[in-house]
Amino acid sequence: MEDNNRNLILATVLSFLVILVWYTVFAPEPVSDQPSGQPLTEQVVGDQPLATPGTEAATTAPADLAAEPDAAEPAGRVAIQSSALSGSISLAGGRIDDLLLTRYQETRDEGSPDVRLLTPSSATADDSIPVDSAQYKPYYAVYGWTPGPGVDASLVPNPATVWTLESGETLSPGQPVTLAWDNGAGQIFRRTFALDDNYLFTVGQSLQNNGDAAFSAAPYGIIARHGRPDTQNNFILHEGVVGMVDGTLVEMKYDDVAELDPIDREGRAEVYNVTGNGWIGFTDKYWMSSLAPAPGQAFTAVVKYADGADIYQTEARFPMQTVEPGTQLSADSYLFAGAKVWEVIRGYEETPGIQRFVDSIDWGWFYFLTKPIFQLLHWLHGIIGNMGWAIIALTFVLKTLVFPLARKSYISMAKMKELQPQMEEIKNRTGDDRMKFQKEVMELYKREKVNPAAGCLPILLQIPIFFSLYKVIFVTIELRHAPWFGWIQDLSAPDPSSLLNLYGLLPYGVPAQGTLLHSVTLPALAIALGISMWMQQRLNPAPTDAAQKMIFAWMPWIFMFMLGGFASGLVLYWITNNVITILQQYTIMSMHGHRPDLFGNIKSSMPTRKRPGNKPGAGK
Repeated sequence: MEDNNRNLILATVLSFLVILVWYTVFAPEPVSDQPSGQPLTEQVVGDQPLATPGTEAATTAPADLAAEPDAAEPAGRVAIQSSALSGSISLAGGRIDDLLLTRYQETRDEGSPDVRLLTPSSATADDSIPVDSAQYKPYYAVYGWTPGPGVDASLVPNPATVWTLESGETLSPGQPVTLAWDNGAGQIFRRTFALDDNYLFTVGQSLQNNGDAAFSAAPYGIIARHGRPDTQNNFILHEGVVGMVDGTLVEMKYDDVAELDPIDREGRAEVYNVTGNGWIGFTDKYWMSSLAPAPGQAFTAVVKYADGADIYQTEARFPMQTVEPGTQLSADSYLFAGAKVWEVIRGYEETPGIQRFVDSIDWGWFYFLTKPIFQLLHWLHGIIGNMGWAIIALTFVLKTLVFPLARKSYISMAKMKELQPQMEEIKNRTGDDRMKFQKEVMELYKREKVNPAAGCLPILLQIPIFFSLYKVIFVTIELRHAPWFGWIQDLSAPDPSSLLNLYGLLPYGVPAQGTLLHSVTLPALAIALGISMWMQQRLNPAPTDAAQKMIFAWMPWIFMFMLGGFASGLVLYWITNNVITILQQYTIMSMHGHRPDLFGNIKSSMPTRKRPGNKPGAGK
């Protein structure tokens, strides 16, 4: 039994070290999940060109993005309204730069404002936008045309062009709007926006050539972020550029974008030539904006940074086209701007066919576990209707799947207990000869077909499952603000209760959720976790070795403090896992004639108090 306890302690210590490293190095700092809602410090926007226009056909840089319209002459706006979005399109540049996600609020507080995804620059904002845009970093999508050889740049629309509303009134599902611009030289440019019930815009750009000569131009789409957004700043979550280039996932942090090598006529940039399928954009923890050309459309994807203007930019550039007199050219593409809801973006993989769009969710290193775990959790939530109970049901399913391995482990532990008399005999026979003792013990294990390391397997197996579920709870929007019951109203956040105010009975404030200080104030779920781990340990007698016994005694309470600051959904999983493990181990070992003496082990682990004996001379 001593070897069994040693193995269990080794596995437990290993788990503790892994979680300790995860907590101190990888665990995120608590920050707001609002996309761009931090004050914008004083900066000059548009004082440098983002790129100098070139002449290459497929890789020609668009016009100067920093060329803002005159703020003194507001160009007007076209409203956006659906069940998922609200906002407006600025006629200055024809840009989508005002977008709220009406299904999501910044906090769970009543009256909390909707999450703002896209924000205009100061030059395109006006009083119609229901926020003070000076408090937000500009973040928008804009489209345009790059002039072809021999075409003057003033004859094509650019980010500063003021458009006219030609048809439609409010952009909503089933009600597109069309903007138009006449260059006065015989060419009319049109831009049509359509919107589905969720977060996908269809953007149609057309060029009608009424002139006497052929006209060459190349359409493009741009997503720009002015200033670096606030990010989680940890290694387990990707925030920054995300895209797909012919089946290859592209991820680039903002720091990496700002350090790109300069390219002629581009500035700091990375250029990808996409032959068939791809998309490119920016991702936050829960939100994303992405340019997605039609499936099968070749284009050039560009990631770019402007040092002076501090603008991060992604582009989708289409090949140069020549429009003959009396003809028209059309180019359609898509813009996703919204929440990374798994079911929604998975649907976009089917229609319109955006390849591997679901990989915009950061599934992590254990994606082969994270994806199926999330899909199972999503399915269970659809049946149960409560994410907390779905996590508990998920734990039962996972424990059922690994039960055959756990059963072998518990049977091996029972056999180890049967071999204790023979091991004692070997110990007495070999005396102080440790080498001979180990050799004969290993021969005994081999003869009796016992694996002494089997007791570690159930615990070690929990590590990748634990990390995968941590990833699911941390990055998927389906867990954001998901309630369980009572005081647990956000399973993606730590348990808000605290011993400092007797779990709400006293009118005192407690440390902020997600901080290390809050985790050591013993939230209710953390205490339940510690007790469940302590009960699990009591299934086996305490080791006789003093050092091992001390580690065994302290481990549950160390885990209780360490995991208390994790997301409550993850702690709930761990508690449920411990309870199921206790029931499984107790049942299997009892079936093999070695019922754990749970209460006896608990009693023996308690410190004993020696009663004072009679002092010499007492009673004389």
